[in-house]
Amino acid sequence: MLDIKWIRENPEAFDTALKNRGKEAKAFFLISLDEDRRAAIQSVQEMQTRRNLLAKQIGEIKRTGGDADALMEEASLLRDKLPQAEESLKALEDQLTHTLALIPNIPATDVPLGTSEKDNVEVRTWGEKPSFSFTPQQHFDIGEAMRLMSFEEGAKISGARFVVLKGELARLERALAAFMLDTHTREYGYVEVSPPYLVRTQAMYGAGQLPKFEEDAFVTTNDYWLIPTAEVPLTNLVAEEILENAQLPLRFVAHTPCFRSEAGSAGKDTRGMIRLHQFHKVELVSVTTPSTSEAEHQRMLSAAQSILERLNIHYRIVVLCTGDMGLCSRKTYDIEVWLPGQNAYREISSCSNFGDYPARRMNARFRDEDKKIHLVHTLNGSGLAVGRTLVAVLENYQQEDGSVVIPDVLRPYMGGETLIKGQR
Repeated sequence: MLDIKWIRENPEAFDTALKNRGKEAKAFFLISLDEDRRAAIQSVQEMQTRRNLLAKQIGEIKRTGGDADALMEEASLLRDKLPQAEESLKALEDQLTHTLALIPNIPATDVPLGTSEKDNVEVRTWGEKPSFSFTPQQHFDIGEAMRLMSFEEGAKISGARFVVLKGELARLERALAAFMLDTHTREYGYVEVSPPYLVRTQAMYGAGQLPKFEEDAFVTTNDYWLIPTAEVPLTNLVAEEILENAQLPLRFVAHTPCFRSEAGSAGKDTRGMIRLHQFHKVELVSVTTPSTSEAEHQRMLSAAQSILERLNIHYRIVVLCTGDMGLCSRKTYDIEVWLPGQNAYREISSCSNFGDYPARRMNARFRDEDKKIHLVHTLNGSGLAVGRTLVAVLENYQQEDGSVVIPDVLRPYMGGETLIKGQR
């Protein structure tokens, strides 16, 4: 959430930022709404002050035997008017908060301008695209031929966009998650966390998932939300906290299932594991100071891309343009892995610097060396999406006979096996 004070002081810069993100100008509306709110605050405060003064004066007059009828009548009118004024103030505050909650973050100055993913800018690539002496297959053809991947059984149990993995593919998924966790904890200093998968509404709001992405989330009948990403519980670990400067940065990593309704994705990736309602992800979250958040962003990106490099899988990094970034982000890098079966790059990680946008919602702060209190900066990134990494391994390491070579770094997690043949 953005600071209304900053919007009041920088209306033109705010509207320019919104325009760059493909949104309508909002400065005049928000400033007007805030002026009404501030006027309502002043009115309520004046009425409360007058009420307290009247109570004191009436008490003094009664003690001396004087006539307090006029003052008592005024006090009675105030008792009737004050709740209405307080209710009006709350309505204005709620309207302002709700409107601000839907306003996207201000892009960093070096984010490229653009309206959609076609305007994203490639930053660099790593590795080479594999060559095959045969036509490479897509992951679902490989997995189904092995009889270790079943979308039919997933649909029988839960409906469309679910999958059942068995045997060596189930073990490969587990191996990938363990490899990622070991890399991030042992080499990049992330603290492993096992968080709840059900969270309260406030946690979803604090992480920027609500109200914007309500349709894409699953909610229980007793108002718990299934996490769309471990970013939600990990970021909320610092909600309502005042951290000491010496504690920062905090770095958390978690392997969790993620649940998304995929609202609006009808017709997209209807086959395969690219877009499921339930999938696994290893998530990275950093909490740091404003002065170090850009360096932390680069560090997080390095941690995420190192997974693909150790798997020896070709990828590219793109920086998202202003029109393609998520609501909370001020700058986002996408890591896109090469999938030879699709003959295309597909996103496998987004690493985003959110600045103080979620911190303002969560009231997450730190105390600097001069004992001054500031909002923290938060960052998050996939390190990586486990299911999509499994897809990348299947497509990049497939053999003509339908088997799949296990990457070297995963073999210790696969009992020393070198090849997945499946059940034929």
